Amino acid sequence: MYAIVEIAGQQFKVEEGQEIFVHRLDGEEGANITFDQVLLVDQDGKVKVGKPVVKGANVDVKIVEHTRGDKVKVFKKKRRKGYQKESGHRQDLSKVLIEKITF
Repeated sequence: MYAIVEIAGQQFKVEEGQEIFVHRLDGEEGANITFDQVLLVDQDGKVKVGKPVVKGANVDVKIVEHTRGDKVKVFKKKRRKGYQKESGHRQDLSKVLIEKITF
């Protein structure tokens, strides 16, 4: 059984017991959260597609930890102009455990 769920503006294919990284969520570590933006549910080959969401479907998750992603370096340069600029970015992430998918 799996579901396509929208979490923090992104779509994820999730299964029960899976751990995924999503954009930083509000809530403490160990808190339980329910997402109701379930776009598709597949149970043993029976697919239920929402218009736009599946009514009554929920995904229960538990926040495992808050962390930061790898550093991404951004380097800009213009040839023969003496211009170069380097900056970096680290995304704030939350690691969540998919506990239960209901519909």
